[in-house]
Amino acid sequence: MPGGWEIWIILGVVILIFGPTQIPKLAKMLGKSAKSLKEGLDGKLDDEDEKPAAKSGVVEVPPAEKKSDSGDDA
Repeated sequence: MPGGWEIWIILGVVILIFGPTQIPKLAKMLGKSAKSLKEGLDGKLDDEDEKPAAKSGVVEVPPAEKKSDSGDDA
């Protein structure tokens, strides 16, 4: 585990690489990713519950377009 000085050095390098304006954006993305991972591990993200029609085996087919035989293809 890094000690006190090592943490400060790592933070300094991160600020030099990303800049002080990008760090809050990176932290927000990291927080969202961690939250999504936690919800996924808890089983809250069940795609099966969101789409019950897909489980029934019935597939809706859109109506076919009518083709005109009048020959007015211009």
